[in-house]
Amino acid sequence: MIQTALILGASGGFGGQVAKALESAGWTVRRYQRGTDMIAAAKGAALIVNGLNPPAYHDWDTLIPQITTQVLTAGKASGATILVPGNVYPYGMEPGPWNADTPHRPVARKGRIRAEMEAQYRAAADQGQRTILLRGGDFLLPEAPQMVMNRLILGEVAKGKVTTLGDPEALHAYAYLPDMARSAVALVAMGDALPAYADIPFAGHAFTISDLASRISRLTGRPMRIKSFPRWIFTLASPFWELARELREMLYLYDHPHRLDPEPLRRWLPDWQDTDLDTVIARHLQGRVISTQTGK
Repeated sequence: MIQTALILGASGGFGGQVAKALESAGWTVRRYQRGTDMIAAAKGAALIVNGLNPPAYHDWDTLIPQITTQVLTAGKASGATILVPGNVYPYGMEPGPWNADTPHRPVARKGRIRAEMEAQYRAAADQGQRTILLRGGDFLLPEAPQMVMNRLILGEVAKGKVTTLGDPEALHAYAYLPDMARSAVALVAMGDALPAYADIPFAGHAFTISDLASRISRLTGRPMRIKSFPRWIFTLASPFWELARELREMLYLYDHPHRLDPEPLRRWLPDWQDTDLDTVIARHLQGRVISTQTGK
């Protein structure tokens, strides 16, 4: 029987990629229109994908709890499993690798908001609401210009510069969204074999900016130098630019070495394979540099 999924935030990175992966797996996909009746939209759906996020971190304190309540209400009414993309914010500066056993000790306001959001989903699971929280690092998607990798880190790669927002030797977790979406669909297909609340890290790739610059040099045959982003701009612009103010409190993640634990996903999906990192990087470079030696 063909199953139906309701995608919230289908125009965004996570929602859009999961929609594509579900359709490839034979699902019927409905794309939710923001502002309409979510309960009505979810009727008959076996899965609700919560890809909704306030744009540019706008009013997280108010909007994240509102979205969470709406999604849980729609899930309860429809009986659908909920799929949520988690992030690394709740872990603060805990030692890694991070997984479901890592304590939530956020060091930033947005980390607290996300930890509280996750607690709501966990509590709902105790009342029968099945939820998969698939947790990834910074999203990677070559065709999404708004993402940090495209907008800042590779913003001047055509000039031979890779930009770092912090310590270029600090390990940083990244999630290539087409891979994360594939893994999400595979986990959803496991149904009741997963726990009612499945908090699963998607390790993806972890690398330093120094490693990224070296890989780009090898792939393109062009020397790359590392440029430090002037972080004082975030402080200067904070009073009148909301995004700068919101990004500033998350800059610790570009200094604190971190990665997600790959073992839980391997336990559930023993045959899982990520797209090779060189291929992921080459796809990000297409149209930015003259040529690469892989990923053509």
